[in-house]
Amino acid sequence: MRKLGLIFMSLLLFTSFPIAGCAQPALPEQKPPSEEAAPKPEPPPEDSKASFMITSPAFETDKKISAKYTCDGQNVSPPLDWRQEPAGTASFALIVDDPDAPFRAFTHWIIFDLPPGTRGLSEAVPKDGKLAGGALQGKNGFGNVGYSGPCPPPGSPHRYRFTVYALDKSLNLAAGASKEQVLQAMQGHVLAQSQLVWIYQR
Repeated sequence: MRKLGLIFMSLLLFTSFPIAGCAQPALPEQKPPSEEAAPKPEPPPEDSKASFMITSPAFETDKKISAKYTCDGQNVSPPLDWRQEPAGTASFALIVDDPDAPFRAFTHWIIFDLPPGTRGLSEAVPKDGKLAGGALQGKNGFGNVGYSGPCPPPGSPHRYRFTVYALDKSLNLAAGASKEQVLQAMQGHVLAQSQLVWIYQR
């Protein structure tokens, strides 16, 4: 009887191996696709931002501004030209400042709400709060409306930045606005900008 029991147990073990071998292997865990595998948006195509440029027929090869446009001369604004503004430009603004002034940049000229299609400014822009065509002028660091040219203290040369901005809106500001007010109103609305730098020394 004991032999019959052992034979029966051996048969059970023998038949269990092929059954276990036929069991389906566990499938690997399905992982979600990684972020790197997802398609990334293509960068926006190059537009006219790189082509937007300010120049001036008064710009000398040595980058020195003529005394004519300073407090040592006629103190009139220089002629300026710009071109190839981005599509959607609704107005232009211009800020002229001196980053080398003591303590902080000194403002020499603010003009804004220049209508779309404006291609520059002629020499000696009138020093009025509102200009023909609807453009407005802000108050400079001297406390005057309109352009006041370079007038640095004797010593090191100073840079004068003429920066023009192409905007997607007109600014809801009055004539005599400060540089800070103009910059704040422009936030989020600058389509492109271009800068011309002149040097003056006394």
